[in-house]
Amino acid sequence: MATFGIIGHAGRMGHAIAEAIVASGHTLSGGIDRSGDPAPLARASDVLIDFSAPAALEANLDAAIAAGVPILIGTTGLEERHHWLIDQAAEAIPVLQTGNTSLGVNMLAWLVEEAARRLGDDWDIEIVETHHRMKVDAPSGTALLLGEAAARGRDVALGDVAVRGRDGITGARAAGTIGFASLRGGSVAGDHTVHFLADNERLAVSHLAENRGIFARGAVKGAGWLIGQKPGRYGMAQVLGL
Repeated sequence: MATFGIIGHAGRMGHAIAEAIVASGHTLSGGIDRSGDPAPLARASDVLIDFSAPAALEANLDAAIAAGVPILIGTTGLEERHHWLIDQAAEAIPVLQTGNTSLGVNMLAWLVEEAARRLGDDWDIEIVETHHRMKVDAPSGTALLLGEAAARGRDVALGDVAVRGRDGITGARAAGTIGFASLRGGSVAGDHTVHFLADNERLAVSHLAENRGIFARGAVKGAGWLIGQKPGRYGMAQVLGL
């Protein structure tokens, strides 16, 4: 059994991950909030799970590198600089970064990539996500993960084809774009649907999250898989063997 440290322990996901660690038979070495010092936690752990905030990422990566322990990053709202930091860290330690730790969502991403590749450019792609009223970023990390999967299937860069909002007189839909729509309200843990739309037919693939436990269990599985891997940047698809 391994020892797991949680960064972002005080949040709802942190509590769910702590419960999942204990349920899986592993040991919780401790937890800190986003303002805590990650270095002692890293030294006491076989692997770190980070669900804190983008502003804390650099310090968390530095602590993991100094301690020589792998880290799973489930923090959303990351920007280009954060991904550069992750790439740099992955030269020294194993790093698993994902917009969603749910095994079902990552299987959905694989299906979306395959559908985008096989259906062709004459099918429009729209991604709709719904989350609780307290979520602060949009589109969700999961929606972006699914958008990246669709873009890979079409061999394009998501940044070149993404449409993140429509308002007013927008004109006709541009061919080849991938659209995003974000809904917020209630206590929804996370619903995602990818629509493929062609003339006279439509295909929709969805994942509905009923509680945060699914993300916590996936995070623990992914972090456990990360222990013993070579330095590098990994994703949940590799945990699933896809």
